[in-house]
Amino acid sequence: MSTVATKDKDKDKDKDKGPDELTFEAPKAEELAALLVSKDRPPRPSALSASLTFGWRAMLKIKHVPEQLFDVTAFPIMMVLMYAYLFGGALAGSVADYIQFLLPGILTMSIVMITMYTGVAVNTDITKGVFDRFRTLPIWRPAPMVGYLLGDVIRYLIASAVMLAVGMLIGYRPHGGVLGVLAGVALLMVFSFAFSWIWTMFGLLLRTEKSVMGVSMMVIFPLTFLSNVFVDPKTMPGWLQAFVNNSPVTHVATAVRELMAGNWPAADIGWTLGWSAVLLAVFGTVTMRLYNRK
Repeated sequence: MSTVATKDKDKDKDKDKGPDELTFEAPKAEELAALLVSKDRPPRPSALSASLTFGWRAMLKIKHVPEQLFDVTAFPIMMVLMYAYLFGGALAGSVADYIQFLLPGILTMSIVMITMYTGVAVNTDITKGVFDRFRTLPIWRPAPMVGYLLGDVIRYLIASAVMLAVGMLIGYRPHGGVLGVLAGVALLMVFSFAFSWIWTMFGLLLRTEKSVMGVSMMVIFPLTFLSNVFVDPKTMPGWLQAFVNNSPVTHVATAVRELMAGNWPAADIGWTLGWSAVLLAVFGTVTMRLYNRK
């Protein structure tokens, strides 16, 4: 009873004190420990869950800044119309004939060129310090990088749909039907996902967005133009044919072109998947080493 009376007296004294005179008792260590361990910790997110979350983050950035879709809408339309009407009459006699050869190639070229924006986005987040927060999270280490690329795959699909729609409006007819088109686009998505790891490496390695863009252009332009995107390599000099015929872009463009035409180019599909595996193994590994040391 005396203890209860003492506590009541202390409460009465605290009521009489002003806000500056009140005293608070620090919580005991045992009470804090009991509070912290009384509930189970939430499970650690799986690699797939973490990657999809970061992929959704990339899509939300597009939602808030829709101008980012310019390069997957206006740019593909411009590429198809410009090259079809500029070279169609001179190289094939008509736009309708040339578009059958051009569209799968220009589709491959455009998607490969768009991949460089992955490196720019990575470099921007590094500059803003966002990656410092990602590195403190209890998640699968590659999840932020994989999330970037998964978000970009959606952009690649949008660009592919836009280019195919424009191509069909001006005369393109895929003899492989819907299945052939879907198979060609799926193969292109696999290669683009693997190819994008080159730019994540540069995004981590270089210090500014302009540097990433400059290096990307130096790599992409010769790689895409020195291919069979626009013309058959048989018309090229022998020394140039040796390079063009072994270019990864040539293998991808040929595979996509043949699949959409209703054929099954096993050799070019194999080369495309092989190049994808090599790019992913080499540049994915280098990217993660740089990310862990950044």
